Order: sequence, then structure tokens, then C-alpha cells
Amino acid sequence: MNGWIILDKPIGLGSTQAVAAVKRVCRERGLGKVKVGHGGTLDPLASGVLPIALGEATKLCGRMLDASKVYDFTIAFGTETAGLDAEGEVVATSDVRPTLADIEAVLPRFTGPIEQVPPVFSAIKVDGQRAYDLARKGAAVDMKARAVTIYGLRHDDDAKGRLNSITLTAHVSKGTYIRSLARDIARAAGTVGHVAMLRRTRAGPFTLDQAISLDKLNAFGQGAAQSDVILPLEAGLVDIPALDLSPEAAGAIRQGRVWTGESAHDGLYWGRDSEKRPVALIEALAGRLKVVRGFNL
Repeated sequence: MNGWIILDKPIGLGSTQAVAAVKRVCRERGLGKVKVGHGGTLDPLASGVLPIALGEATKLCGRMLDASKVYDFTIAFGTETAGLDAEGEVVATSDVRPTLADIEAVLPRFTGPIEQVPPVFSAIKVDGQRAYDLARKGAAVDMKARAVTIYGLRHDDDAKGRLNSITLTAHVSKGTYIRSLARDIARAAGTVGHVAMLRRTRAGPFTLDQAISLDKLNAFGQGAAQSDVILPLEAGLVDIPALDLSPEAAGAIRQGRVWTGESAHDGLYWGRDSEKRPVALIEALAGRLKVVRGFNL
């Protein structure tokens, strides 16, 4: 079992629970113990695209964590919570409600390279402990600002008058916290706010079009067609050019050896053999092919 299950994660399910659900379904299908990992944590209160890797595809999880992502999110104005989401203690309120023009005026401040302070309720480690563990104990947690990139930030609203909420779409780099983005946009518009809805619509190369429901995942455990549920390993490599390897090169690469007999421009490739099977992630440099990550298929 080597490939991807792209889950449309429902609200209330944690990423670790989603991985456990995939492991359970694989056992029910009689597949035995399958190595499973996910390609980017999604908060329990969020829904949407959660790439789950099986077998050799787990070698690409780190790359998926580094990939950009796209979110739809709703900012509810007037209250800011400790967790910056719909749950948790209210820590600030405001009677100010921004107009659409107010929001449009501040959005450019949050496009491009920015610095943001992550939420206190996050998995970031502070002095060796998770920030959310310290926060739940009532400790004062000093969260350091970090650099992220917002590639795009837009809305499709045409509301008139004062807004109680607004829904935005953000294309962001790894490490971006949408809850922090919502907090900062609200504050910049002269009020406070929190995330009332968060849905991930893309993670790396994967979109909602490829995502399946929990019901469909469970149906796989009961015998539904594998092709309806599992994408091939190379589906996680569509943003990298493929490099066709000769049988000699494929053999050398599988052994982890540097190969100099193929012509390729410098850069990252995924090498495939004569049967189009992925052999390895390969870096080409000065006419030499070096293995970045090999696949045992």
C-alpha cells in the first residue's frame, strides 16, 4: 500500500484521529500493518483537505508540510477569544464593526512577506513544552513573531454597511496561522475578531476535488474499490518534473549511487523507470544525479 488518501476532514476530528481512522480501515480491509502519516495538521475546528500518506508515500510527508496551502475562513467581528477561534474564553470585545472598505484598506498590509505572532493555543514549543499545554495551566506564554508569506488574500463579498463577519480566501506559506491572520486583520480594521469558520481547500498539489468523505473511507474498509480511495504515490509529485531513467540509471539510483550517464538541467526531479514507476526524488547538479529520497516500490 503506497499512495495517498486525501480526506475531506470533518469538523471535530483531529489530524491524529484521522490517521488512526485510516489505519483502522486498512486493518478492516485485511491489509495488515500499513505505515501511515499526514501531510499537515488541521485543527479539529477546521475542515477540508488533509493529505494522508500510505507506505512509501510517507517519505514525502515532510515535503507536504513545507508546501503552500489555501484556506477559506470567516472572521467574526466583535469578540476575540483566547484560542482565536469559536471556542474558548472571550478575552476582548469591541462594538466597532468595520465596513467592506475598511477591510479592503488593510488587506494589502497582510499580503507578501509578513511577521505574525502565533496563537498561544498552538503546538509550538516554548521552553521545551507545547504552548497550548502552558496556556491551559494558566502560565504566561511569550510567543515570538515569525516570518511567513501570504501569496494571496481576497474576498468575494459585496456587502454594504457595517459587517458582523467576512469570509476571505488566503494562499499561504508553511507556518502561517490563519487564526493569527484573522486576529491581526480585525485589529488593523479597528476592532477585534476570531475565526468562526476555517476550511482548507488545497494542500500542496491536492485539492478538494480529490478529497473523500469519512463515509467513503469507511466504505473502503468494507470492500469498496481501492482506485476510488487511494491515489498513486506520484500524485504527490505533480509539481516536480519527471525524469525518465534508463534501466542502468534506475538500477544505480535504487542502490543509492550517484549517476552521471543521464542529461538533465540542474534541479529537483522525480525519477521513474521504464514502467513509469517512481524510483526516487533526484537532484541534478552539474550532470550528476544524486538521490534525495529513494522509494522501495
